[in-house]
Amino acid sequence: MAQVEFAISKVERQEEDARLEALASTGILDTAPEASFDAITRLAAEYFKADTVLLGFADESRVWIKSHWGEPVRELPRRQSIFERVLAEGGSVVVPDINDDPEFREWRLPLRRIEARSFASAPVRSSDGKILGALIIFSCQPRRPMAVTELHMLESIADFAASQLELRRLRKNFNGHRVRHERRDEVVTGIWPRKSDLRQALEKKQFVMYYQPEVELATRRIVGLEALIRWAHPDRGLIPPMDFIPLAEESGLILPIGDWGMSEACQQIQQWRAEDPDQPAPRVCVNLSARQFARQGLADHVEALLRRSGVSSQQLGLEMTESSLIADPGMALEVLSSLRRLGVSLLMDDFGTGYSSLNQLHTLPFDVLKIDRSFVMRMTEGEQPLQIVRTIVELARVMGMDVVAEGIETQEQHGLLRQLGCRFGQGFLFSRPVAASVVSAMLHLPGRILPDPAAPRTVPN
Repeated sequence: MAQVEFAISKVERQEEDARLEALASTGILDTAPEASFDAITRLAAEYFKADTVLLGFADESRVWIKSHWGEPVRELPRRQSIFERVLAEGGSVVVPDINDDPEFREWRLPLRRIEARSFASAPVRSSDGKILGALIIFSCQPRRPMAVTELHMLESIADFAASQLELRRLRKNFNGHRVRHERRDEVVTGIWPRKSDLRQALEKKQFVMYYQPEVELATRRIVGLEALIRWAHPDRGLIPPMDFIPLAEESGLILPIGDWGMSEACQQIQQWRAEDPDQPAPRVCVNLSARQFARQGLADHVEALLRRSGVSSQQLGLEMTESSLIADPGMALEVLSSLRRLGVSLLMDDFGTGYSSLNQLHTLPFDVLKIDRSFVMRMTEGEQPLQIVRTIVELARVMGMDVVAEGIETQEQHGLLRQLGCRFGQGFLFSRPVAASVVSAMLHLPGRILPDPAAPRTVPN
């Protein structure tokens, strides 16, 4: 019997070591509070009307609170904690009335400002399912048993916290790789392109615009287009933006290149309208860089461009990532509000990959969320990635926004997104980014409906 007990404790020790190793890989325990986690606790507090919300991660002996709403708790002993029960049960724990629960009836919860009478907690897991922490909501009053939809929402919010944790780990690994890569490049000569190459490309009109359709997932009907810049180099061929946009940002040439791109998109809208006067031209969305967004008088610049081109503001969309907004949230709100008054659509690109996406949703007037392709790509890998996408779709629905899923490449992803209630998407399953002439052919298809991806294509791409 003693041998059996020893074997069990050894297995448990191995599991705990693996859990602690996964926690250490995130680098979360020795960091300051982060806005993305604050937004998560705030969302949980508002959704559940909770008195206190805590988000913590547990090492061997302590639960370190990385974000709180309400009670300002910094750390808790892990022994006899709610986290310990979540870990033991391997999932969510709901206690509608602490006085009715034998485990917690005599245990004073470590809160000073409120006398907690009920709580619910969902695990925050690593990408391979290890429980690293917990999201806990407290109430001063006993609560009715949590409905299935409410528990699902709590777990979805916890899964969003897990996605932020995974992004931290990936950034940490990426930054280490980038440093090694940059040091290696220090001894390499002849780096290309240079600023002079970009300036020459602009002067010689070597940039071209490709367009990727956004479709209604239920019908495959084209509802919009994303404009994507390419460099048609005479010797090197078609160069993707990732190979020159960072240099354009760094050098400041992104402003004239971005101006060209927006003007080109507007001219193309007019051309499509002329080709088929009986049909409205599709909305075209142009990406704005951080420098473009921060330029003085952006709204006036966009308004002048629309006036010169004759394009309706409803036909133009502006996409921006969260990183272009977080430096000065007050300025961001002012600029976005002025753009919104023009009537252009505002899209938050790569949603879910930033540090404070939820905070931005609460304050900034976006019309559309674009789910980052990394989440779509991982949807079929397990329940956690699927829950993250489900949470984003639900958040958008609650806030009255549309959702576009990026990077759809398989029928399985397409089917799952439809089941989750996502209405719109784009990706190689429907079409790669294509030249304007190919889009013209697509727009003349009956109902502007793209061919079934499972059938042979009739439109080249």
